[in-house]
Amino acid sequence: MRFGWTIVYVPDVAEAVGFYERAFGLSRRFVHESGAFAEMETGETRLAFAADATAGELVPGGFRRNSLDDLPAGIEIALVTDDVAAAYDRAVAAGSVAVAPPARKPWGQTVSYVRDLNGVLVEIATEVG
Repeated sequence: MRFGWTIVYVPDVAEAVGFYERAFGLSRRFVHESGAFAEMETGETRLAFAADATAGELVPGGFRRNSLDDLPAGIEIALVTDDVAAAYDRAVAAGSVAVAPPARKPWGQTVSYVRDLNGVLVEIATEVG
């Protein structure tokens, strides 16, 4: 077993892809012609976006939509960089909501948090250890 990808359900896939390009410097890997699914280039694993309508079709019983009007879901997307401060500033300048500015943790890692345009919690951090 290996971790393959994370899919974030969003109201507008194209908007999410553009936002992650501007805010976090990621590149689009694949965008389905329907516009209902896309993947970002993130290394060995993939970050993908799928339309909320797709989740409605695939997830029996429905799901809680991501929203800035609610607390973030109990999950985060973690992005690793050597320059957390610059990446945090870029994300906020692109429209991310500041949650916690960069701070050095007792275990030596620098960590910050923002929320994306749909309210998803994003950690911007250095590698651990």
